[in-house]
Amino acid sequence: MILDERPKSRKEDLFDRDEELGLLLKAIRDGKPLILLTGIRRIGKTSVFQVALNEWGGSSVVLDCRKLKENYGRKDLYSLLSGALSRTEKIRDLLSKVQGVSVVGNYVELKWGGERYVSLADLFDHLNERKVIVAIDEAQKLRGPLSSEVKDAIAHAYDYDRNVTFLLTGSEVGLLREFLGVDDEGSPLFGRHYVEVELSRFTREKSEEMLRKGFAEVGAEEGGVGELVDAFDGIPGWLVFAGLRYVQGKPIEEVKDLASKLALNEMRGLSRREREVLKCLGKGRKGWKAMKECVEEMERSTVSTSVLDRALRNLEKMSLVRDYSFLDPVYEEASKRL
Repeated sequence: MILDERPKSRKEDLFDRDEELGLLLKAIRDGKPLILLTGIRRIGKTSVFQVALNEWGGSSVVLDCRKLKENYGRKDLYSLLSGALSRTEKIRDLLSKVQGVSVVGNYVELKWGGERYVSLADLFDHLNERKVIVAIDEAQKLRGPLSSEVKDAIAHAYDYDRNVTFLLTGSEVGLLREFLGVDDEGSPLFGRHYVEVELSRFTREKSEEMLRKGFAEVGAEEGGVGELVDAFDGIPGWLVFAGLRYVQGKPIEEVKDLASKLALNEMRGLSRREREVLKCLGKGRKGWKAMKECVEEMERSTVSTSVLDRALRNLEKMSLVRDYSFLDPVYEEASKRL
């Protein structure tokens, strides 16, 4: 069903995206070692990669890095890996005799410390005995103290493990590229070729078609389609969020308010300076000079050019803004409430 907020896993439940899905499946079937699936928040990356893995039909290990805390440790990372491997029945048999790995029933336990621990590179070498996709959702969350160790292991597998393909998704595209460091001479992945599939927002026509189909599935009237598309600008996750609540009887203005509150709650995790920049952009203060004046008016003091530039660049890396404009109208509206 279209009006289901959970990520899709079957092709018949995924609206459109045939072209992107085809590109992703071709890269997987061609054995490309490193694939990126990118796009802004709520654009449908998790749904597309889950459908791709099901359509491919082979073995896969799926890690949801949103579970990792900031400055995660090796225990946190190995716990995430253990959970992912435990859900993958097709490859548990590959690990049963590996030093540092215990398989008890359906649970795979990875030893993360001591003399007999299993390194990530060793783990990928053993997975290489069979064609495996290692899918890492929101992979930019792997930045931190262990990022070099993770990248070293991916680089090793890139060179030696031809049966292992890494499929990485990220809604904070700049941070994802910064983590990988394919353009950074100091990164072990520097210069490595990768295939990138980018998900764009739907056109107005596609957005309306999606909502009409979703409304028809639940027997709802189409009256609010145009106004919902106006408010949520072709972003599938927001269209589903709004359409579901609209057919449940909530007025459109209330739906827009709920979405704005959700975005506002996410913004509260940003730094004070980043929130100030967003607030200024929400006021329409476009361009460097206007934004700097706005931030200084709020702080009632001068603000270092380098500090302000860093805040703006961080927001761009998080795919919230580009060229002094919001990439998502919901976040633009929420910025006015900061």
